[in-house]
Amino acid sequence: MSSLLAIVREKFLEAIRSVKPEPPMRWKALVVDEHSQRILYNVLKRNDILEENISTIFVNSDRLYEAQPDQEAMYLLMPTTRNVERIINEFSNGHRQFKRVHLFFVDALSEDLFTRLTQSPAIPYLTCVTELFLNFWPLEPQAFSIQAPQMFFSMFAPPKNQNMIQFARDRLMEDLRFTARHIANMCIILNEFPYIRYYQPTHHAPLGPLVPNASFLPPPPKEGTGRWRTNLARGAVAREYEHAENEYVSRSLACLVQQALEEHEKSNPEFPKKERGRGRATLIITDRSLDTVAPFLHEFTYQAMVNDLLPIQDGVRYLHVHQNASHKEERVDVMLNDDDPVWVDIRHMHMREAIGKLMSAFEKFLKEHTSFRGDGPASIKDMQDMIATLPQYQEQMSKFSLHLTMAQKCMDMFETHNLPALATLEQNCATGLTAEGKTPKTLVEEMVPILDSKDVANLNKLRIIALYIQYREGVPEEDRRRLCQHARLKMAEIDAINGLTHLGVRITRGPADKDIKRKVKSKISSEEEYDLSRYKPVLQTVVDDHISGKLDTSIFPYVKDSPLQNTSSSKPTTPIPQTTSLRSTRPTWHKAPKPGAGGSSPSTSSAPRDRLLVFVLGGMTYSEMRTCYARSEALNKDVYVGSTHVLTPEGFMDDLKVLELEGPEPVPPRAASAPVVDPRLGGGSGGRSGSGGGGGSGGGSPLLGVGAPKLGSSHSMSSVRTSDSGVTDPGKKKKLGFFRF
Repeated sequence: MSSLLAIVREKFLEAIRSVKPEPPMRWKALVVDEHSQRILYNVLKRNDILEENISTIFVNSDRLYEAQPDQEAMYLLMPTTRNVERIINEFSNGHRQFKRVHLFFVDALSEDLFTRLTQSPAIPYLTCVTELFLNFWPLEPQAFSIQAPQMFFSMFAPPKNQNMIQFARDRLMEDLRFTARHIANMCIILNEFPYIRYYQPTHHAPLGPLVPNASFLPPPPKEGTGRWRTNLARGAVAREYEHAENEYVSRSLACLVQQALEEHEKSNPEFPKKERGRGRATLIITDRSLDTVAPFLHEFTYQAMVNDLLPIQDGVRYLHVHQNASHKEERVDVMLNDDDPVWVDIRHMHMREAIGKLMSAFEKFLKEHTSFRGDGPASIKDMQDMIATLPQYQEQMSKFSLHLTMAQKCMDMFETHNLPALATLEQNCATGLTAEGKTPKTLVEEMVPILDSKDVANLNKLRIIALYIQYREGVPEEDRRRLCQHARLKMAEIDAINGLTHLGVRITRGPADKDIKRKVKSKISSEEEYDLSRYKPVLQTVVDDHISGKLDTSIFPYVKDSPLQNTSSSKPTTPIPQTTSLRSTRPTWHKAPKPGAGGSSPSTSSAPRDRLLVFVLGGMTYSEMRTCYARSEALNKDVYVGSTHVLTPEGFMDDLKVLELEGPEPVPPRAASAPVVDPRLGGGSGGRSGSGGGGGSGGGSPLLGVGAPKLGSSHSMSSVRTSDSGVTDPGKKKKLGFFRF
């Protein structure tokens, strides 16, 4: 299948290689802004870039860099006002920064900025202008992010008062436009115009700024209150009011993505190019309220466990402390990404399987290097000692040392933090069943000693209480108070539990309250599993049911068109395991690894497979990321998952603590017409995604980013070429799919 990392890497290299300076010059400069630099370095190393005949890399910041009027340059920038004005200034008033410029924008350029650029003194020096649509962050071959964790608060934080409702909704809509642009970019580079489905829950009302009774629209007048008002007019007002009161966030985003792709299709008639053997993809948009259980659970697969228990920054950066060959302590800042083959191989394995894989790989290394003599390792500690005595193989051994150390630390914490007992309770609450498949009847009796214990961290106590409350679908207020009292939770931790109400969770239950009927929930597989890994994310149910054609269209309706019921895209290509009660009698850790259970790169089979794209607003868990890899293999589909950001249990609980406060740093009120500018993108009216302009319901806001006509897309590399013809009437230039000056 197609790897997102490989696709984005190849698109950048294709753009760089397309810049060919006029002979005899071979070398070219590269100018980037800070945002595009981060996206570029996410998939390419600096040396990889320099090897493409790049002489120098300039960062287009506020400081000036020396002019090189005899050299050609490639500009790789976000399409913001600041960047466009800087390009113009570099070629105005007799100044010439470079001989010629090949201009590439990583996102769509707004109509206003396009006009400003083409009517400027810089135009004679621009060889081409191309949009790449690469403004998103591939994390793994099948996972991506838009790096917007603040959206959790704009989605779920309740407005503080009636006066803040309009501001909160404006803020949310700006964030959704920003998100829609990123999702559209990913669809464009995958050459997909997917069917779009969205999550519309029936067990709770819209959340956050969209909560019912918070509408700024006046309620419709009662029938008979105005003689002048016709029944048709009254009905229109009522429908408008009802729409405002029943607008779920996933639907809003789905409509914006649909609009963005339709506008791109209008200005790029060749999009999407049909690929033989592959049907039209489907995009499913959901949000964190779909599954509020998964973020609390202890996960024992390698990637999830190390991110839960160890201090890993942003899911990729880890400070590795170890002893070198001289037995001195050494600190190395390492990256956990796809450049590390060991990480790729074991990240989705259960920790026990990952350790076994590491030890067998190390033993294989020793056999292949016969110069090393000694008995094989009996434990992780033995392996670490052996590695320290092999300085001649430090490059090969560094990865073993890193992952063995991380695995050992996790196993130590597994024992010292009493995670077997904690995780058993968590799984019983999450699944509603014991490992033997029976209804748990002694949860409170098992919980209280753990909550009373001073050896259990409050973070873990909070996880158990939150899961228990969700299992019971709410508890009496007095019971909740007593649980928190047993656990000696601080006020901020109690706020985290209360914050679940803003994600649609009922935390208080009265005697007359009935059970909540959820139409989409986690299913228990009949396959043998680890006792501490019985819960499967609800996202797996959504993926499986969609592929099998069983996903309820009242819960996941389509935005516009939908595939016919008899098309092959709605039929499962492989049988999906039936659900039943799990009666596992195997020990907690022991189980043979399944084929494809590791974290290796996706299958490289040349036969194209149908694609399913999933986007989770408000954060995705590592278990959900792993699920998409597993379902790809099981269902013979290419399943990609994306989100606003990646969640860890601690990060999720920290967000819940301040949800009532609208985040750790609340956004101050602003005028309704003022655009929100993400500082990561360099500012200016180019907007958060740099794709301002266009139509739609944005009141002319340059941040809408879904209605502007598009330049040549990255897959066709169509562009503007100033060398073909002169400009006779700048006022008549229009931004089209392919255009010339």
